[in-house]
Amino acid sequence: MARPATGTVVEREGVRGRSYALRFRVGGKRQFEVLGRSPEWDRKKAEQALTDRLAQVRLGIWKPQRPERVEVAPADRSVHVFASAWFERRGHEVSERTREHWLWALSNHLLVVLGETPVGEIGPEEIDTFKRVKLSEGALSPGSVNKALRVLAMIIDDAIAYGIHAGPNPCRGRLLKTSKPRRTWLEPDEAGALIDAAGHHRALLAVQILGGLRIGEVINLRWRSVDLSRAKLTVEASKTDAGRREIDLSPSLLDELKLHRAGATYDGPNDLVFATKNGTHRARGNISKQILRPAIRAANVTREEAGLPLLPVGITNHSLRRSYASLLYEAGANPAYVMSQMGHTNSGLALEIYAKKMEVQRDTGQRMDALVRPDWNGTGETIEFVDVQVGAGAA
Repeated sequence: MARPATGTVVEREGVRGRSYALRFRVGGKRQFEVLGRSPEWDRKKAEQALTDRLAQVRLGIWKPQRPERVEVAPADRSVHVFASAWFERRGHEVSERTREHWLWALSNHLLVVLGETPVGEIGPEEIDTFKRVKLSEGALSPGSVNKALRVLAMIIDDAIAYGIHAGPNPCRGRLLKTSKPRRTWLEPDEAGALIDAAGHHRALLAVQILGGLRIGEVINLRWRSVDLSRAKLTVEASKTDAGRREIDLSPSLLDELKLHRAGATYDGPNDLVFATKNGTHRARGNISKQILRPAIRAANVTREEAGLPLLPVGITNHSLRRSYASLLYEAGANPAYVMSQMGHTNSGLALEIYAKKMEVQRDTGQRMDALVRPDWNGTGETIEFVDVQVGAGAA
């Protein structure tokens, strides 16, 4: 027996008014019919149209919508039409993660507000409207609004190249002001506390803290890439060429991985190291919600009972990767080695962490005083300085 017809009214707010469409099923197949926008259409009228369509389906007289073919001038192509074609053209050139980001920006934000606007008419006013609407909703931070606008900027770049938009790109120079993100990482005692608080997930956090893997690299890591006899881990799939690398396993991380494999259900060469109970990939969001956050809470309880400071606020999976760089510097590694182990081509992050670790390790204030009065330390006593060496080639 065929499924009964069911459906919903789709309602979207855009810069040119509120638009309405129908989404319903016929014999189990999804159908989508665009009705129009206000003021010609409203919610009540759209609901009546849905009732009519479902009645037609039940009587067996419904026919798919076949609008007359209308030649659309290039400049009149809507953002929705042009962006959909752009995604089809460009989607194969980027990673799955990037495609997911583009779909997030388009489906959840850009097309909801600007979807019906002709792409050739997108200007500063439409960009400012998008920013105002998104900020007023309160769901996106200024940084996230900017991420969506960067996707729109790429789309309009193509529209300009194809002669559909006259240019210049209205997204350029109109991003929202954002504060510099506060980068967090763990000190050695904090890192150990978090691993200890992770229970049977301790190896997953350890490979980030003591191995520096990105969360995507953790999810995709397979046992064939872990050489326990040589204490090496090979990152095969990464977002950059430099990201494909061989990591030296510390004795503690090696022990954690050995214990993890001994208790793993899936331990074949092609099995995922951190598989779900069904042997599949873990979801990024679930690692944060189900593993990292509970471990942070547990570690804080233990530290509070011991009278120790709580872990830094805002710890994320990427904080654990930064902690790896910090720990390497603490252990005496030089920036070049840290970059190679982390899979970086840009030295920015590695050197930022390096500089901050050196500020802590060097008595900067006393050194400054000594430059002014070499024989004085504030008490009249002569002081002597010893350089802190951080690996071969360190400054």
